Amino acid sequence: MKKTGMKAASLGLCLWMMSSHWSVASEAQATAPKEVPSPAANPSKEEQEVLSLSKDKWRWMSERNVEALEALFHDKAVFVHMGGTMSRSQELDVIKSGRIQYKQAEILEASVQLMGTTAVLLNRIRLVAVVGGNEVTNPFVVTEVYVQEGGRRKLASLSFTRLLTP
Repeated sequence: MKKTGMKAASLGLCLWMMSSHWSVASEAQATAPKEVPSPAANPSKEEQEVLSLSKDKWRWMSERNVEALEALFHDKAVFVHMGGTMSRSQELDVIKSGRIQYKQAEILEASVQLMGTTAVLLNRIRLVAVVGGNEVTNPFVVTEVYVQEGGRRKLASLSFTRLLTP
């Protein structure tokens, strides 16, 4: 029964994401491209390091570079997707297996807030991914929380919030 429920939930998520993709695509065709505001003109060295680490993370996710992601993800990291939450090991397994293939994360805006040893990064992205064998494109605000551990930044949380407009 548990496997059947998970399969049904996965199928429902895939169908919802496909329908979201079609509505976003039709809205995007009807709307002229807009100029995207640039992030802060002069980020500090520490803010720039976090922005660069985030860009590396997106690249590693698209390349399915699980080794680099294992080093980046905190042992207690949490991941929030449209279909639910995952632990570090679940997220790594989804990436490694290809159940979600992050093809491209087009970063439209990015900002970093530093709070002591914690960094909160907000990315407005256009994500192209393959989910359940179907390519989908969605606009998201992604919240990334990085903590300092052993002299290195570790990703403690990654949350996707789907935007209603592209």
